[in-house]
Amino acid sequence: METLLQNPVFLALLASGFTWGMTALGGAMVFFFKTINQRALNMMLGFASGVMIAASFWSLIAPAIEQAEQSGGPLPAWLVAAIGFIAGAGFLWLADRLMPHLHFDHPDGAPEGLHSNFRRSVLLVFSITLHNIPEGLAVGVAFGALGGAVIGWDAALPAIAVALGIGIQNFPEGAAVSIPLRKEGLSRARCFFYGQASGLVEPVSAVAGAFLVTVIEALLPYALTFAAGAMIYVVVEELIPAAQEGDHHSTDLSAIGAIIGFAVMMVLDVALG
Repeated sequence: METLLQNPVFLALLASGFTWGMTALGGAMVFFFKTINQRALNMMLGFASGVMIAASFWSLIAPAIEQAEQSGGPLPAWLVAAIGFIAGAGFLWLADRLMPHLHFDHPDGAPEGLHSNFRRSVLLVFSITLHNIPEGLAVGVAFGALGGAVIGWDAALPAIAVALGIGIQNFPEGAAVSIPLRKEGLSRARCFFYGQASGLVEPVSAVAGAFLVTVIEALLPYALTFAAGAMIYVVVEELIPAAQEGDHHSTDLSAIGAIIGFAVMMVLDVALG
């Protein structure tokens, strides 16, 4: 067990298991609520946006630039960060164009991506699954950055902060997936199943990210900023527009949620990092 707890890939699996568990916990809200109040949903989505923006800088971009400067590679640190960031956003842009899905804030809209015959409920789950890929990557590369020298928990605190922040914002995301599925006529149990299933991609992408950066150390700054770019793409393309639904007071709440989410993630990262 001591050897496993010194293995960044295993730690990434444990941490992403926690983030998936928070998604499942949020999905379980379907057993208690039939609908989500629009203002509450806007604030939750705003909160998730704030967490992801803060995590992208404090937990991913800043450490990536520092790592690139220390490695003394052929490219300047700012260029390494820019390449990884744009690649991450480009990956999500391409996945958004190819993977069939529905935006969870507009479940009655036209499906996006390649044509498919999947049910609308499955397409809704595909949408949030797309967004969980960069979150899992963020957790994985944060633990992969520890390398093989994890001696005690103090060294892992910055990565733990990432997992905590992602986990906290996964709770409202899980609820935002499972509860709207009730409108599709699914049972509560099935809504919960789909809600938690949308988070299962996080352990997979976390383990993949941690493994890659431990095997190929030079990839670390690129991987960190790749995850950041993918997360910012999700925030700008999906979460913020979804949080702007409703009247003026509803949109104000989304902004308040974003500020709170950013502050929570910043405090977690600075205090634990």
